Amino acid sequence: MAGMLRSFYILLFVAASLAANGQGRLKGSVTAGEGPVPFATVGFKDLKTGAVTDEGGQFILQNIPPGKHVLQVSAVGYLTSTQNIVIKPSGTTSVLIRLEPSSSNLGEVVVSGTLRPVTKMESPVPVEVYSPVFFRKNPTPSIFDALQNVNGVRPQLNCNVCNTGDIHINGLEGPYTMVMIDGMPIVSALSTVYGLSGIPNSLVERVEVVKGPASTLYGSEAVGGLINIITKSPATAPILSADVMATSWQEYNADLGWRFKAGTKAQSLLGLNYYNYQDPADHNGDGFTDVTQQHRISIFNKWTFTRKNDRAASLAARYFYEDRWGGQTQWDKQWRGTDSIYGESIYTSRVEVLGQYQLPTVPRLMLQGSFNYHNQNSVYGTTWFLAKQTIAFAQLTWDKEIGKHNLLAGLPFRYTFYDDNTVVTTEKGVNKPEKTFLPGIFVQDEIKLAPAHNLLLGMRYDYNSLHGNILTPRVAYKWSPNYKNVLRLNAGTGYRVVSIFTEDHAALSGAREVVIQSELKPERSWNANINYTKKIPLGNAFLGLDATAFYTHFSNRIMPDYSRPDSILYDNLKGYAISKGFSLNADVAFSFPLKIMAGATLMDVYQKENGVRTRQMLTEQFTGTWSVSYAFKRAGLTVDYTGNIYGPMLLPVQPKDPRPAKSPVWSIQNVQLTKKLGKEWEIYGGVKNLLNFLPPSNSIAHAHDPFDKRPGFNADGSVDPYNMTFDPAYVFAPNQGIRGFLGVRFTKL
Repeated sequence: MAGMLRSFYILLFVAASLAANGQGRLKGSVTAGEGPVPFATVGFKDLKTGAVTDEGGQFILQNIPPGKHVLQVSAVGYLTSTQNIVIKPSGTTSVLIRLEPSSSNLGEVVVSGTLRPVTKMESPVPVEVYSPVFFRKNPTPSIFDALQNVNGVRPQLNCNVCNTGDIHINGLEGPYTMVMIDGMPIVSALSTVYGLSGIPNSLVERVEVVKGPASTLYGSEAVGGLINIITKSPATAPILSADVMATSWQEYNADLGWRFKAGTKAQSLLGLNYYNYQDPADHNGDGFTDVTQQHRISIFNKWTFTRKNDRAASLAARYFYEDRWGGQTQWDKQWRGTDSIYGESIYTSRVEVLGQYQLPTVPRLMLQGSFNYHNQNSVYGTTWFLAKQTIAFAQLTWDKEIGKHNLLAGLPFRYTFYDDNTVVTTEKGVNKPEKTFLPGIFVQDEIKLAPAHNLLLGMRYDYNSLHGNILTPRVAYKWSPNYKNVLRLNAGTGYRVVSIFTEDHAALSGAREVVIQSELKPERSWNANINYTKKIPLGNAFLGLDATAFYTHFSNRIMPDYSRPDSILYDNLKGYAISKGFSLNADVAFSFPLKIMAGATLMDVYQKENGVRTRQMLTEQFTGTWSVSYAFKRAGLTVDYTGNIYGPMLLPVQPKDPRPAKSPVWSIQNVQLTKKLGKEWEIYGGVKNLLNFLPPSNSIAHAHDPFDKRPGFNADGSVDPYNMTFDPAYVFAPNQGIRGFLGVRFTKL
């Protein structure tokens, strides 16, 4: 019996050895356009076998049963690759996997940080990159709305009635954010919100966000940061694209794009955006529209030209028109500017032209130029605001690599013409348009100190025809011992020349008078931030962390004073203002088709004057964003769950105001399903504002008497113990509840 058992075990061992010897091995490498992809997760979907690529993008999988298996490869910043692999018995199978970039590509080429094309990981200035893949997780009718999903960036509504707003970066208001198209300051301070509205999403290649002063390269307005909208190249854009969406609130949006050739040396990209909302809904019962009625059209056309030695040449233009109004629901255009029925009506026309041309010289000389004209005809109750602004910009840059030095020098020039019908352009009762000439020069040197060490030094000098000489230095240092770790230190200064219109839209509501208490001086700021990026392989997942601590000190800060219910007082702060905080972004990609992106920012923004510290109004102390995506590959279905959360903000209230002086913690959450129909079509739909969060129904003070004809009395004629007057400035969140949406996309490459 013992001999039989011994023989059985020997046979079992031999069979197991033969089975093991019959198994195969898979050896390969994972690459992308810019080279190997380290720390990518590699595994078979039908087997419990996996590995992570090394720093050279190489991997080996052992003891694989022979036959056909499904290999899946994923990495942060790239689309997951799935393909069938046939494993040979008792042999080695070799494969080469190429990954395509996705919405958060770590190898993305960026230009906003240094004005020179460089991969995101190599840039000494931290640059966040967002592609249409990211924004499609929560589709919106404009880039302005889409930025709500970016950590530390918040679209802020400034008016309950007209719904115009600005972009906050790390708690700093919209006037501190420079908005550019293709690297040029095409969006003026007067019209940040209009510049971001109407840019067809289908024509956006990516959006680059730099947080912190960038005045050394970009001049005024780039104090809190910059948003650079990079449009697609006519050479690589889809031949035809269309994206049409509607919501249950009767909002309709269409984005169309068409690429065509004109001869052998010119290619063009034509885009159209159309948005329409004409339902004067009043769900909160205050007698006012919850959301402004809008009719908007934008036409964009970009040309690129083929030249010798691949020299650059491009020209683009955009026309934008919008008719928007909000107010009492029975308002129509016959009441515009009268004191019978209250309405805020805004007609906006914009023309933008921008281009670049590389000179036919051996030194790399690039000439860039842009021009924009903005005409605004607005009325807020009985208060008219008529404004025109023209900005002409030209810049010549020289780029040269000498040994360990990457030198960049530029000669920028900017001319601004501004005129309106307010006290801003009035002197001794006579209209005096503001004309500003701003020539300058900047020099930047990026030095390769060692393989892991980069140092960037920069200096800019501007001469402002109204305010004189302005210097803005900058220094940045990057230490990258390996692919997993990058440390960046940045410090610099910023300055901003003030445009009162952008300071507070409440100034034009008709409820408050603008009072400028003294001649306003340019604001100055000093900023320092430290950024650390960490990549962590987790077996069947990959974690990317991006942490930043920031600190900004302001002098001459322009501050609005709301202490009087009938006016806003503007003056330079006699003390100083501080914006400081910490932000963290996390990006997790699993070997199976689950991707999680989340971010949080803690902020402390305040001013100190005469020993008294005051927290900045309409600025949250913490904010968070998230995006969770899961793909059902076989069904061609993707689920996206996105959201944001904001901490309490101080709100402008009247002396005896019964409304809370602080907003609650609030959150907007959305869910979306996307179904692919072949290679060219996809349909998507979902629900926005799942929690149906709404601000208080009494956000518009004294809404029953918008012209203050019976101050101190309620709508029923009883005495108002709070003595409220009309004021729509109490706003912190969109007044749009839960709603469904449905859309369809078509893309022909």
